[in-house]
Amino acid sequence: MKKIYDDVSIKCSKLTTRSYSTSFSMGIKFLNSRFQNPIYAIYGFVRFADEIVDTFHDYNKLDLLMRFKQDTYNAINEKISLNPILNSFQKVVHDYSINIELVDAFLESMQMDLEKKAYDQDGYEKYILGSAEVVGLMCLKVFTENNGTLYKSLESHAMKLGSAFQKINFLRDLKSDYHDLGRVYFPGVDMAQFNASAKKEIEKNIEIDFKDGYEGIKKLPKDARFGVYVAYVYYYRLFKKIKGLPAEKILNERVRIPNNKKYGLFLGSYVKHSLNLL
Repeated sequence: MKKIYDDVSIKCSKLTTRSYSTSFSMGIKFLNSRFQNPIYAIYGFVRFADEIVDTFHDYNKLDLLMRFKQDTYNAINEKISLNPILNSFQKVVHDYSINIELVDAFLESMQMDLEKKAYDQDGYEKYILGSAEVVGLMCLKVFTENNGTLYKSLESHAMKLGSAFQKINFLRDLKSDYHDLGRVYFPGVDMAQFNASAKKEIEKNIEIDFKDGYEGIKKLPKDARFGVYVAYVYYYRLFKKIKGLPAEKILNERVRIPNNKKYGLFLGSYVKHSLNLL
């Protein structure tokens, strides 16, 4: 029975999420159980593509990505894949009517990571759309459960939240992106002269995205709201830590939130959610 294979596939997606991201794993646990497996499946798909372009330095990354891309479309068209991560993902695409244009945009951004080392404003916005905003929309498709009206009302908020998360990732990962991979995502910023003024301008932009994204969280269905809020709280705490550090340190050191402090953040989030204080 294919159900056994589907169960094995989602376990692979879950293992992938837990292995790569403590924070997202915790956030997913706070979603209603019916949402957990679909979000694991989306994360597993996104993570595998990201790994190809970020870490497989001893291999032909473009060849691997093109094969992964074709395998993705084959999985969606055939409703099965012998790659368990893609098998899980294709099921979510069909169960929640995820538009293929969202998948296209994501994979295009992953390819941009192989081709571009610096971005102008248009390229920056296009990259964030594909690498983060459409991932937020994939998750929103799950949370709204094929309710088109609700999805449309929350679409822009989900995109802004995904944008905020990605921009914080850029700041957190400046060291590896710039020093190791030679990438500069922020347009018009000379990393050789990265200073407090440039950092502050980026942070102001993130604050705007966060505010808009938070308004959307408050309007999410109750069964999804807390898990997304947990992710928001974690990223906002990371953002505040980054804001408190000098530009030079951000450029030369990856900022982290220790696991014991993550647990404290999540406990505080639960109390606030339980008291309906969002």
